[in-house]
Amino acid sequence: MALSAVGVHICIGSVYAWSVYVKPIQEQMNWTLTDVTISFSVAIFFLGLSAALMGKFVEKNGPRVSAIIAASLFGLGTAGSGLAIMMESKMLLYFFYGVLGGCGLGIGYIAPVSTLVKWFPDKRGMATGLAIMGFGFASAIWGPTIKILIESVGISNTFFILGASYFVIMFASALYLEKPEEGYLPEKFQKKIDEGKKTLKKDLASLGLNEAVKTPRFYGLWLMLFINVTCGIAIIGVASPLLQEVIGISAIAAAAAVGLMGIFNGAGRIFWASLSDYLTRPVVYIIFFLTQAIAFYILPSVTEIVVFQMILFFIMSCYGGGFASIPAYIGDIFGTKELGAIHGYILTAWAAAGLVGPLIISMVKDSTGSYSQTLYVFAGFFLVADKMSVNARIY
Repeated sequence: MALSAVGVHICIGSVYAWSVYVKPIQEQMNWTLTDVTISFSVAIFFLGLSAALMGKFVEKNGPRVSAIIAASLFGLGTAGSGLAIMMESKMLLYFFYGVLGGCGLGIGYIAPVSTLVKWFPDKRGMATGLAIMGFGFASAIWGPTIKILIESVGISNTFFILGASYFVIMFASALYLEKPEEGYLPEKFQKKIDEGKKTLKKDLASLGLNEAVKTPRFYGLWLMLFINVTCGIAIIGVASPLLQEVIGISAIAAAAAVGLMGIFNGAGRIFWASLSDYLTRPVVYIIFFLTQAIAFYILPSVTEIVVFQMILFFIMSCYGGGFASIPAYIGDIFGTKELGAIHGYILTAWAAAGLVGPLIISMVKDSTGSYSQTLYVFAGFFLVADKMSVNARIY
């Protein structure tokens, strides 16, 4: 079950390798950085929108049907992007990669997550980390792959090949996904409960979507995810050109670094989410905000290649960990009654951040020629988020 979830997420997570496309598309199409970045932003926007709108559909029809729909949309969206490049149409690229691909992203994202939480009721953080781990690791596979394919077969054919590959992998993975029976507990965990060695942690409530959205806690979680994603996704969207321009590494080295970012993004998801089972979700989020505020502040002044990349990799681990911990946090606060639907609504924060983050950093870069000022602003965002999370008492 966990491998099937990873199979879906490792395909849709290829969106995190988008920055590898940026320079080749700019050079071939003679488009600005903002023109190209809009494709990524639209995809993330529709990810959040489709996750919100299709949350109840996933809960009602199950993860298998939902993941098959996601495979069809994401595969078609990727392949259609190749057609858009052939026709030199920005609007077609925004439609195929942004709208269709983004809808596939959203449905494919929430389908396995809510399912795995129900298969691992005793280790929710680890379960969500497993489900979302593939999404973070994806750029480690697809970043170098995309670079090699573009150099050998061109941009359009790269989209065609990957679109077909994504569909096959996601469809095969979807066939195995299913929900456990109502009230399911792992056999060993049930035995420990019967022996009095373990107790099942009680949720704060068992709410449906309509009830959850009326609580302050829902909006607190939304704001936390929005700030964490806005800053992290801005870096992801321009990672390859950022590395090439700030520390002067080659395009192939930057693509490899994007791949390593994916490894830390994925590892952060399983590490931080599992750690949250012990430290608790509130403590882990406070760590995210404080450490990233420092990281973003010092990043523009770092000139040593290894140090720059290590800071970038740490940011990616926190970024991934934030995503992986949110579904478990939702379960703690609202229960698992309609976890998929609530998670979908929370992911609208990702949609909003997907528009705000990449556009801020690309527009500032186009107008000032520097990434530094934006990174300082993002450091301030994290300080505000940390103060808000402590004072608002949403925990």
